[in-house]
Amino acid sequence: MVDLVACHPRQVRAATEAFADTYFRRTPHRTHMADMTVEEAMAAYGPSEITRDDLLEVDDPAYTGENVAIVTGGANGIGRATALAFAANGLTAVATDRDEDGLDEVTARAEALDLPGEVAGVPADLADDADLERVVEAAADEGSVRYLLNVAGIQTVAPIESFPVERYDLMHDVMQRAPLLLTKHCFPHFRDSEASTDAPESRTESGGHGVVGNMCSVHGHVVTRDKVAYNTVKFGLRGLTQSIAAEGAGKIRAFTVSTAYVRTGLVARQLPDTADRRDMTVDEVVEKVMLERTRADEMMEPYEVANLFVMGCSRHSKHLNGGDVTHEGGMSLTY
Repeated sequence: MVDLVACHPRQVRAATEAFADTYFRRTPHRTHMADMTVEEAMAAYGPSEITRDDLLEVDDPAYTGENVAIVTGGANGIGRATALAFAANGLTAVATDRDEDGLDEVTARAEALDLPGEVAGVPADLADDADLERVVEAAADEGSVRYLLNVAGIQTVAPIESFPVERYDLMHDVMQRAPLLLTKHCFPHFRDSEASTDAPESRTESGGHGVVGNMCSVHGHVVTRDKVAYNTVKFGLRGLTQSIAAEGAGKIRAFTVSTAYVRTGLVARQLPDTADRRDMTVDEVVEKVMLERTRADEMMEPYEVANLFVMGCSRHSKHLNGGDVTHEGGMSLTY
């Protein structure tokens, strides 16, 4: 069974077809139908449209248009919200994604919100090494590369004994290898960056020349069954984050953000199918599957996750280095 998050629409269609082939073979007599259509689930549990008031703005002299934040998965979901959030703080956000239409939309949304910064879209495939290098080069053309936000992610759900190895390889490429290579390409730019001219002390207050923020998950702390690749990669991402902190020598910081379920469009679109499989209503899936182990009564919005990256990269988080910003409603800490 396959479930993708923040990836190209063609991948979503392929995943849905693959799931249907597998699932219907296993349950040929299934007759239950979900109580909501995909459109109804999107209306009930999809992300709200982002407004200026949703986006956290912080006081940081390094948050200027001359400085650049690279955001992966920037066309949709958390990546889209993160690109908008950094533009709201006056930065130039270079959003990269395979979804070119989505990149055009987030760029237009930034303009419609009249944000003080801007979003520049750079289409790229995170599984292509040449594309990764090109993204950083394009970002450097926009200004001084100071921030890297590795947000893009995909998901595959299947037991270990039948887990498709090609899916494991792709998930590793997108969510662990790409963050490593992008960091590698960004390091020289981080080291060459200068403190803001109006506040020389900002170099120290902002934690040095650069910051890497990595999108982790509650499943980078505790695991669930049938997600061996996702669990493994997210645990590995925390190791990469700590390695960046160790080698950054206090001048290049790194941190992770870990959440439980977030109201992305792809999550909402999958709810009717999940309800169908589990013989539940869509509301029951949200309450008994997604929120049951948390102390929260609703899923996070993408912009709430984006705001954590804004704060984490700012001078206000100068002691956040190698650590994790955990906002998962108590899912891994209470029982």
